[in-house]
Amino acid sequence: MIAPLRLIAALFVLATAGCTTAPDSQTAQDRFWNALASHCGKAYAGGLISTQAADKDMRGAAMTMHVRRCAPGRIEVPFHVQRADGTWDRSRTWVLTRNANGGLRLKHDHRHADGAADAVTMYGGDTAVPGTAQAQDFPVDADSTALFTREGLAASVTNVWRVEVDPAGTQGARFAYQLTRRPPSDRLFRVEFDLTRPVPPPPAPWGHR
Repeated sequence: MIAPLRLIAALFVLATAGCTTAPDSQTAQDRFWNALASHCGKAYAGGLISTQAADKDMRGAAMTMHVRRCAPGRIEVPFHVQRADGTWDRSRTWVLTRNANGGLRLKHDHRHADGAADAVTMYGGDTAVPGTAQAQDFPVDADSTALFTREGLAASVTNVWRVEVDPAGTQGARFAYQLTRRPPSDRLFRVEFDLTRPVPPPPAPWGHR
């Protein structure tokens, strides 16, 4: 009886092996990407959180971020800021893509009101570490360093940008965009948006349809 029992046990193991749940193959960056994509088509209100004097013109200004375009490997997020006179600055779009190494890339598309590209545009960087499902850091890349140097923006060659996002439906969900610089700089620019309350989508950013 022992041999048949062993045979039955072996057959049971084989039969049930296919019923086990496969491990989750998503990386932290996959989860981050999916969290951002879960807001596709929606816009949210927010404002400046940091308090440095360099950003005094934005203090108290109404702000809107809009997850406007989502495509495989590319998400565009325009950032709109209301000026003191009530008009809106629609010059900025954050462009996130998947890079060739499987990481993430952040670029800044800056336009003038007529749609023309600013002299300082499409700068940013790639992730250097896996990050988390909620936050990714983007140290300045070589092309952006060269651009900043050429345009006389020496302080920006140590920029590190951060994007934070919670999936749609998360309690207390928020989106944050942050700029810091490597020490000894204490530069901090940070804006946050409430992802629990969508607002009407704004007009297209400058230079986009």
